Amino acid sequence: MEVMNIKVSTETMDDIVVVYVEGEVDVYTSTYFKRELINALENSGLNKLIISLNDVKYIDSTGLGILIGMLKRVKERNGKMTVVCSNPQIKKVFSITGLIKILGMHDNLQSAIDSLKKDIS
Repeated sequence: MEVMNIKVSTETMDDIVVVYVEGEVDVYTSTYFKRELINALENSGLNKLIISLNDVKYIDSTGLGILIGMLKRVKERNGKMTVVCSNPQIKKVFSITGLIKILGMHDNLQSAIDSLKKDIS
């Protein structure tokens, strides 16, 4: 039996925390997903966060809620957060829910990095 169908890894680029997510973000993986995002932000001490969903096959409302919660946490640090995603199905979910406007979405990591560097001085 497969317990979780998600993998989360983190790296720091300059003064930005980048979290890479693979698999499915749903009610079953949400506790792990949330914990890993919070740990990445807290352990880094930084206030700029990029979440790469390029390798996410599915995201449900629970996952979307976690992303909104992370945005709030980042803003409390006077920071900025954005999402990288080139998957058309996932992008459609963000578009339908309006989160694409709230979180911002980039097709590649460099575009997301550039936007965070430009927006925060």
